[in-house]
Amino acid sequence: MAGHSKWAQIKRQKAVNDKARGKLFSKLGREIGVAARDGGDPEFNPRLRTAIENAKAQNMPNENIERAVRRGTGELPGARYEETTYEAFGPGGVALLLECLTDNGKRTVAELRHLLDKKGGNLGQSGSVAWMFERRGQILVDATRCEEDAALEVALDAGAENMEVEDDVFVIITTPSDFHGVEEAVRGAGLPVEGAELAMVASSPLRVEGKDAERAVRLLGELEDHDDVLRVYSNVDLDDAEWTALADSP
Repeated sequence: MAGHSKWAQIKRQKAVNDKARGKLFSKLGREIGVAARDGGDPEFNPRLRTAIENAKAQNMPNENIERAVRRGTGELPGARYEETTYEAFGPGGVALLLECLTDNGKRTVAELRHLLDKKGGNLGQSGSVAWMFERRGQILVDATRCEEDAALEVALDAGAENMEVEDDVFVIITTPSDFHGVEEAVRGAGLPVEGAELAMVASSPLRVEGKDAERAVRLLGELEDHDDVLRVYSNVDLDDAEWTALADSP
């Protein structure tokens, strides 16, 4: 999966262990609010249900979740966030897709351009990067709390394409159309889900090494820290040990 699920795990661990928790809650709240525009009842809104479950998995307080839903449905006042995706290149020619939620697109694009320029990257034109990625459902299950065979059986019976093992996480992979159905079945079976999303997965991973790898991972981290960036996808290809070592480097 070109390291995306590994990168997602690292982000969650860092958010739990450091001051990023507040920023994470803010981004999760924005995502819940945008999803709630299509209806505030998660039983009838699969996207909202997934957003709420992901927020709960990060220990976001229930009152924060409820407030985000009410903002999305218009019951409470608040900024209106719009979804937008930017395409970019990073050090070593790595491809980047930046999914953003912003209340000021001009500000966001200016700040992202400045950050990329400073870190050896640049914004690309529409279509310059997107063709290198395909959308796939990813459901991450805690492998320390369930058996691989049992998780695989549940996933395949529900219509998943495959399941990969990455360290202590099972990554269940689905088509976009089957994602919510598989997610519901996996949760319903009691599997310990750590997170779920419709991710953009690189179809042609790019191996980077040395300084380019260090600069690319550092750029990924800084982009993730930007208030308006919800998710960063890349085609960076590193093994698990390299991801962890570079993500933890100062």
